[in-house]
Amino acid sequence: MTRETLTLSFRFLILLLVQVFVLNNIQLFGHLNPMLYILFVILYPLKKERANFMWASFFLGLSIDFFSNSGGINAAATLAIAYFRLPILKLIINRPDIDYTVFKINQEPFIKVILYTCILTFLHHFVVFSLEYFSWNSFIPVLKKSINTSVFTILLSTLYLLFFRKNSKSNF
Repeated sequence: MTRETLTLSFRFLILLLVQVFVLNNIQLFGHLNPMLYILFVILYPLKKERANFMWASFFLGLSIDFFSNSGGINAAATLAIAYFRLPILKLIINRPDIDYTVFKINQEPFIKVILYTCILTFLHHFVVFSLEYFSWNSFIPVLKKSINTSVFTILLSTLYLLFFRKNSKSNF
């Protein structure tokens, strides 16, 4: 097992445990629940095999669903952002061809990293709440809840990114 595989496994486990035992118990204003576990998808290295990444993302979402009793909505949303991550990253970085072997997200301008995080976070939350409500009549509540929860999640994600960006020269 390589050091990078151990780091990814550790990040998977820590984010899962923090989400399940800490963040799922936080309810700001009665309905805002940060979903920091999506940082696993956001920070996953591009040079790793895509199939393994998709499986790991699916199992992370499924694990959250198992502990949250949410019926697969987190697995679907996590898989969705894992699938759309690369096209969104190419669009934000404005490079159609990314050299996956040398690309590191911490070497990109911080504003682009935050924009990338914001888009993936909102997409994830919109899918989660769309599946939770599962009604066209609930579009406005889904949108409001997605935006409000995304803001809280993005604040926590930014703190995480700032902390590890300054303390580490490695890939976040």
